[in-house]
Amino acid sequence: MQLQDILYSQGFGTRRICAGLVAQGHVSIAGQVVDDPAADLATERLRFTVQGTEWPFHEKAYLLMNKPAGTECSQKPSAWPSIYTLLPAALRQRPRRGAAPGVQAIGRLDQDTTGMLLLSDDGVFIHRMSSPKKHVPKVYEVTAAHDVTPAQVEELLAGVVLNDDPRPVRAAAAEVTDGKRLRLVLTEGKYHQVKRMVAAVGNQVEALHRSQIGGLALPADLAPGQWRWLDAEELKLLE
Repeated sequence: MQLQDILYSQGFGTRRICAGLVAQGHVSIAGQVVDDPAADLATERLRFTVQGTEWPFHEKAYLLMNKPAGTECSQKPSAWPSIYTLLPAALRQRPRRGAAPGVQAIGRLDQDTTGMLLLSDDGVFIHRMSSPKKHVPKVYEVTAAHDVTPAQVEELLAGVVLNDDPRPVRAAAAEVTDGKRLRLVLTEGKYHQVKRMVAAVGNQVEALHRSQIGGLALPADLAPGQWRWLDAEELKLLE
């Protein structure tokens, strides 16, 4: 694959811009400047540096972010900073055939909700992880306004009716971890679902954190606002 096309596929600009970056000596591999835009390279395990920033080649992007509070999962936020500003420009510009460029958040978390967020530019993966028909479990740590009672847990497991759907919505699992703290497992993602379910049983969410998706838990060493690439073993945990 030509170097200019590699840079283009990774989101470093148009092919003309990428060719210019190479020709002007801004791209290096293993510490050596490569100034031929047409240089043919194998992409497997390829790492290169563009204007001082090292970058690993990924045919498709699969990312994990620890979403901080006070951010919106939108490209065009209304009141709070976008989570996309936490990503390098290249990830926001990766070309996608027939779709808006860049990686896309898989499902949205409210601005005050923290925790695990997946992003990708792989349409098949995005559909599989977000479709309610796939029943991908998601674990939420809830801090309620009042102690969560056994009766409220039973209601959440049995199913509550939300005002936009006469079909009862059930938690796949629910347990009190400490008085006001509740762990909920859901397999679908309706608008404000956790907050509305907790309200439906007579309580209120004061803080909400997503700690796990599928078999993958949010790593303890990934601080709020940080992101990283998912590796092959982690992707298997999401299958």
